[in-house]
Amino acid sequence: MIAEAFIAELNQEAGTTRRVLERVPDGKLTWKPHERSLTLGQLAWHIAVIPRAIADLLSASEREAPNIPRPQPASVKECLAAFDESVPYASEKLASWGDAGLQAIWKLSLNGKTIFEIPRAAAVRSIMMNHAYHHRGQMTVYLRMLDVPIPVVYGPTADENPFL
Repeated sequence: MIAEAFIAELNQEAGTTRRVLERVPDGKLTWKPHERSLTLGQLAWHIAVIPRAIADLLSASEREAPNIPRPQPASVKECLAAFDESVPYASEKLASWGDAGLQAIWKLSLNGKTIFEIPRAAAVRSIMMNHAYHHRGQMTVYLRMLDVPIPVVYGPTADENPFL
């Protein structure tokens, strides 16, 4: 039941995430709102690969915190292709863990020191799901700053209203 609920949410949210990623202008992939920020392309890539990367991270019962690469994609098409592979991969992992695997304790360490030990389901919620939603929201801010129309996320935006 837990696995099916996560898979349903992942697939439902994937449509929204894909709509946001589709709005990224190819000609602005190296743009960033601040010197310390990721580029638009790096953020799009990160969003695209979160489901797969976190599914891989959670595959073992214990992990050392990874150094997360921030590649600069060549195109939005590349990000969309990665996203379209990432979601089904994560769904398959969730299904393979099942409820028992999701209830198992998962541990993350940094330099041998435990950061946290939580049920795998809590890690899925926090670093696969919520993490992706956070960055998707961040992406809408980037797009707004570039005067790109924001698609419907959970309801109307200043640019689109599905109820009209």
